[in-house]
Amino acid sequence: MTDRSPAAAAVTRLADQVHGYVQPDGSWYINNCGFVAAGDHTVLIDTCSTERRTRALLAAVEGATGRPVTTLVNTHHHGDHTNGNYLVEGATIIGHRKTRELMVAEGIQTFDGIFTGSDWGELRSRPPEVVFDDRLTVHAGDVTIELIHPGHAAHTTNDVLVWLPEQRVLYAGDLVFNGGSPFALMGSVAGWRKALDVIRELEPEVILPGHGPACGLDVVDTVDGYLAFVQRTAERGKAAGLGPLELAKDTDLGEFAGLTEQERLPGNLHRAYAELDGAEWGAQIDLVAAVMDMVAFNGEPIRCFS
Repeated sequence: MTDRSPAAAAVTRLADQVHGYVQPDGSWYINNCGFVAAGDHTVLIDTCSTERRTRALLAAVEGATGRPVTTLVNTHHHGDHTNGNYLVEGATIIGHRKTRELMVAEGIQTFDGIFTGSDWGELRSRPPEVVFDDRLTVHAGDVTIELIHPGHAAHTTNDVLVWLPEQRVLYAGDLVFNGGSPFALMGSVAGWRKALDVIRELEPEVILPGHGPACGLDVVDTVDGYLAFVQRTAERGKAAGLGPLELAKDTDLGEFAGLTEQERLPGNLHRAYAELDGAEWGAQIDLVAAVMDMVAFNGEPIRCFS
């Protein structure tokens, strides 16, 4: 049985002054974070889904640096990366403009009845105070950090790549999943595939994904292969007149059968169907219907370990 408790998280050195905070994955709402330790300036990349996980993260960062966080960057608006923002007291939060807009509009989302098992603790929404649209450069001591929006919807409408060009390290947020099923319901299947080309063009030597162990560009190819598989499957289902849930139940995942969170397939198919019908990347679709299909595919509310 995999230990997914906060105590199982580990600080991983990615380069000089550059670290990952990796939580064992295999469940919704358990993400990776990262931090850059640059003397008086500590930059944190993302927080966690629950109070206790974020408190453990902040204790680990301060234990490694001896200093509090001064700047927090959010890679997108999802709660597993932002719910703990309010605990990073005294830090300035940076994110994409749409990250702020969605967090202001939605607040804390716990999806009661959809997910079970999460120990949320006390949570309060704290959106980014500094926002940008395309690119922003942050200087932390002698470390240059480039924040890059791919220019369109991908995993979400507001994904941010955190790129350290001198160290050749990329904090990819949820544009990269390593071992888990990618989830495009709130973004775009086609747009995500295009965003992966942005990552390839950067030529990172080390990638910290939003979920799963640090990796290289080979995992980017795996994510791309899965998304292409979703597109092909949607085309087949459309031609056969099948709905996303019926199609998902009828689909052999083949080389992707080892990925966790397989219940994401019907949600991804809802997005792929919308795009086949001409929907723009990131356009609003019926999220409730898609999520209920994921629960039906799973056979019961989805178990979390957060």
